[in-house]
Amino acid sequence: MRFPLHVIITALNLFYLCNTSIRKISQFLFINNGIRVSHVTIASWAKKFAPLFHSIAAKLHCSINLNSDEWHADETVVKINGKKYYIWFVIDSETRFIISFHLSPYTCSSQAFTLFCNARKYGTPACIVTDRYWSYNVAVKAVFPNPKHIKVQSFKDDISNNIIESFNDTFKAWYKAKRGFGSFTSANNLIATFIFFYNFIRPHSSLNNLTPAQVAGANYSDRDRCNWLFTA
Repeated sequence: MRFPLHVIITALNLFYLCNTSIRKISQFLFINNGIRVSHVTIASWAKKFAPLFHSIAAKLHCSINLNSDEWHADETVVKINGKKYYIWFVIDSETRFIISFHLSPYTCSSQAFTLFCNARKYGTPACIVTDRYWSYNVAVKAVFPNPKHIKVQSFKDDISNNIIESFNDTFKAWYKAKRGFGSFTSANNLIATFIFFYNFIRPHSSLNNLTPAQVAGANYSDRDRCNWLFTA
């Protein structure tokens, strides 16, 4: 890649941490730095670094401890080439760590089953909170037979699903700026990298400016976080 690494880092941070399009990132780099980078090049950077971030997350997995009482699950809609797909998420209530996601054109129980099977590697919570969507019922019972399954019906309930609904708002604001995805593979890679930035890179004010992974005990320093891209 013929551009300085700090330009690539700036572009990726803007792409994954801000609700802005790649065309606006291209404009920003030109206005702020006098560097001409096409939006196509920035999109290729976002895809190129996905395997690196996946590798880093896999290495840090063993140091993450989600010994919490509640996991929350929910789903929302995205478009891939104009077609409706469903993105399912599971989040830990205490650390705000995104435990699992699953992208699918379907909303049946088997899709929720896949979501929870992916989450199982992080242990077992005391309870799982979902809305009353029927797909969760069999899946939760099959994968997590012991934890209590709490089905939130309305704001009047003693417990809410606000934690993951708040994350969904963050995700949808990022997604809408990208104006959908071009392919299923591209969508999976970009969403996985967005979650990596959310879990491992982005400090959260509600977590005393730590990342969810740091709150969960992931063994890395702020310097490590800054240097990850330099190993690419």
